[in-house]
Amino acid sequence: MLTATIPINPLNLESTEAQLHAYILDGERLRPGVLICPGGGYGFIADREGEAVALQFCAAGFHAFVLTYTVFPEFYRLPMLELSQAVREIRQSADSWNLDPDRIAVCGFSAGGHLAASLGVHWHKLQDAPDNKPNALILSYPVITSGEYRHPGSFENLLGPNPSPEMVQEMSLETQVSANTPPTFLWHTVADDVVPVENSMLFAAALQDNKVPFELHIFPNGPHGLSLAVWETDDGRGVNPHAAHWMGLCIEWLKDLFHFA
Repeated sequence: MLTATIPINPLNLESTEAQLHAYILDGERLRPGVLICPGGGYGFIADREGEAVALQFCAAGFHAFVLTYTVFPEFYRLPMLELSQAVREIRQSADSWNLDPDRIAVCGFSAGGHLAASLGVHWHKLQDAPDNKPNALILSYPVITSGEYRHPGSFENLLGPNPSPEMVQEMSLETQVSANTPPTFLWHTVADDVVPVENSMLFAAALQDNKVPFELHIFPNGPHGLSLAVWETDDGRGVNPHAAHWMGLCIEWLKDLFHFA
């Protein structure tokens, strides 16, 4: 396996901690890629939703990537611009990595799910388009809505204490879905008392309204932040063997979507 770290700095800031970490499998086979955005409420990067997840996708035959993006951003669009640049970087390096540029998925957890979905609904409005377009989204207990079922901390960390109504609307992603949004896999638990399950349900309903293919799995039990829901990623919230099936279901869905055996 080849590993590499690539700096990400779409606004050419004097200093940035954003980085793209690559996990490239050996061999000459042309493979899809999955880019992972860990969660953390836009206040920190949850490492347990990064490399461990990437290695599971590698084990299934995918090249994998993890983005460490800016938290508490001074400019609310900066994490999305960083993700946009990261997808473009992967696509532009596809030949050297034996990666299929038309089979790149973006996977996000919690606030990282909000980040992934933000690019999914807004990619075509950004300067990097169309090189920044995800070919699929994978959203794990994602923050989606700024409405009744919002996660207040994520929106305050992203937008600041006094966002304009336009900013709030732009980042309430169930209102931004269109036919340009990529096919999406979502999973959540009913018992999530941090980011309510309605976040995934609202996004799925918007996908349905716009005739965008999706697959939604709602598990009855398990707290927020399960990651892989196995002991390797357990931080004391518990292991959930039933919810842990999400990864196998996701890989089946993604391989079918990408026609990758």
